[in-house]
Amino acid sequence: MTSTSLQSDQSELSPIDAGSAASVEAAIRTRRSTRAFVSKPVEKELLKKILIMANQAPSGSNIQPWRVYVLAGKTLKRVGATIKEAFLTSEPGHKRDYAYYTEALFEPYLGRRRACGWGMYNALGIETDKMKQQRAQNYEFFGAPVGLIFTIERRLERGSWIDCGMFMQNIMLLARHFGLHTCPQASLGEFPDIVRAELGIPQEQIILGGMSLGYADPDAIVNRFQPLRDPLSSFVTYWD
Repeated sequence: MTSTSLQSDQSELSPIDAGSAASVEAAIRTRRSTRAFVSKPVEKELLKKILIMANQAPSGSNIQPWRVYVLAGKTLKRVGATIKEAFLTSEPGHKRDYAYYTEALFEPYLGRRRACGWGMYNALGIETDKMKQQRAQNYEFFGAPVGLIFTIERRLERGSWIDCGMFMQNIMLLARHFGLHTCPQASLGEFPDIVRAELGIPQEQIILGGMSLGYADPDAIVNRFQPLRDPLSSFVTYWD
């Protein structure tokens, strides 16, 4: 399948499920990267419950390598505004602590990435000259009342990064169970020095990325966009 056909397929929009997910299957099925939230706050006890339960994620030899910084209120706005300004002004000197993508992405991954990006922009009716402003909303956590920053010790190896991914997935699925939505954001790792300076995070910790968390805006068009997934045959090999 070509990237062009993928892009045309992505034009389908579907309503976001703002209710609670009663089962694991429902949580997985209704989870999506949510890019517009209402101002309703997330109760501190609920957030604490989600994080405690997410901490049950598996990790090699139970070393639990994840660290999470919870941002809300004035801190959330300050950190977001500082990163957004650096992004919009193309402030020099910022670089990820690690490479998220290969330098030259190749097929079939390139086609999927383009289909996702262009599909969302097409759904919003955004032209090329407005894309940067749309992307800047990442750094405002899309208006969510809670922002999470995830870090890991620099000395740890790739296996521990897998563990952190499972911890983050737990948060996203638990959020759906309690009627919340999320957006995992690698983009917040593009300005690690700002994040460390604003939150007092030591250099020994790599900024993996972040996550917006809150109650989804069901009327936002951007929340109706959902990328297609490839069929089972494209990634599964059976052996008897």
